[in-house]
Amino acid sequence: MNRWQPHATVACVIERAGAFLMVEEDRGGPQTLFNQPAGHLEPGERIRDAALREAAEETAWHVGITNYLGMYVYRVPNGPTFHSHAFFGMALAHLGSELDPAIHAVHWLTLEQLEALEREGRLRSPLVLRRIRDAMAGRFYPMEVLHDR
Repeated sequence: MNRWQPHATVACVIERAGAFLMVEEDRGGPQTLFNQPAGHLEPGERIRDAALREAAEETAWHVGITNYLGMYVYRVPNGPTFHSHAFFGMALAHLGSELDPAIHAVHWLTLEQLEALEREGRLRSPLVLRRIRDAMAGRFYPMEVLHDR
């Protein structure tokens, strides 16, 4: 029997002085795409730990997570469904480590720059701006809503 299994992912909205930490990814298409630091949970990994790991691997930044934005569901047309746990935080220190091989570059971009990229069809998913707008509106949940111990 085939069971439907959504992909469990994490993402971090990291803000500094009105700009957001973004990764530019090579997804094999004609253009690179932009996303928050994000990725899949590894077996046995705690959700918050996955978000911290993905941010470090994809951006070479050590980040501090302060709030939970919630779980966002994204259904790719004719494709998989993602259950994406999103967090909000700040950049603490640049690690200077190598980036994940799929990452083309790391950028600090304003909302206006991201909206321009959306108009060009260069955001990885509609969740990119939705998470940022939710963070800017202060739509946070306490970290204690996650029960993954």
